[in-house]
Amino acid sequence: MSGKDVPMAGRGIQVREVGAWDTGEIIALYRAGGWWDEKWDSPKEVPALILGSLAFVVATDTSTGKAVGMGRVISDAVSDGYIQDLVVLLSSRWRAVGSAIVRALIAACRRQGIRWLALIAEPGSDRFYGDLGFIVEEGDVPMQYSGDLSDDQG
Repeated sequence: MSGKDVPMAGRGIQVREVGAWDTGEIIALYRAGGWWDEKWDSPKEVPALILGSLAFVVATDTSTGKAVGMGRVISDAVSDGYIQDLVVLLSSRWRAVGSAIVRALIAACRRQGIRWLALIAEPGSDRFYGDLGFIVEEGDVPMQYSGDLSDDQG
């Protein structure tokens, strides 16, 4: 087993960093998180998303081999990283799957020499992330661009 594979003894889950995964399973996870629109179902989107990440981690049920969770880090690959798209299927929650995914992403950042790591969390998840070493940055305000990013702008 490589340093990138993390079995969760007694839990029937394996967490590993991947460079590719079944597109349908990844889309199902994104939909479970409420982050996927059917208009994005191009077969090219998921492989590019995985390859474009500094680290992409999948948690699988060892009895079926199917993905039950995922997370990724987007980064400049030099100094900063952001954990994004952490999701665990409802049927696999409360089995420490999310924590194992975050720990694997942190380990991947350490291996890459990333010195600053952040994320934007759902309200009420501060204890989960706090137990993993994240703190709320008082005074910081997450912001999202509200303009049109489509390529059909004049």
